[in-house]
Amino acid sequence: QVQLVESGGGLVQAGGSLRLSCAVSGSIFAINVMGWYRQTPGKQRELVAAITSGDSTNYADSVLGRFTISRDHARNTVYLQMNSLKPEDTAVYYCRATMKWGSGYYWGQGTQVTVSS
Repeated sequence: QVQLVESGGGLVQAGGSLRLSCAVSGSIFAINVMGWYRQTPGKQRELVAAITSGDSTNYADSVLGRFTISRDHARNTVYLQMNSLKPEDTAVYYCRATMKWGSGYYWGQGTQVTVSS
């Protein structure tokens, strides 16, 4: 099992920055991919950025060049640095751990990001 705890959300003006953190505990060795997702009311949760166990990354087109996903192995933490924020980035952001060997995935509780215009 894996436990994920997000932090770092808040209210920021358009053009500003925030850094989200996802603290990971439990069976870390069994994690294949860590991802950040976001969801707004009435819409499906969408992938924002992901990082593999080999540190390969991929991003949604809407955040490419503005957001950066990274990980600190010593702290067992995954980050999402968000720059040049736009009002359309407003959402609840979730951290997800996708497990190896088809063992499913785990979600964090989410953190609210609100970007004012």
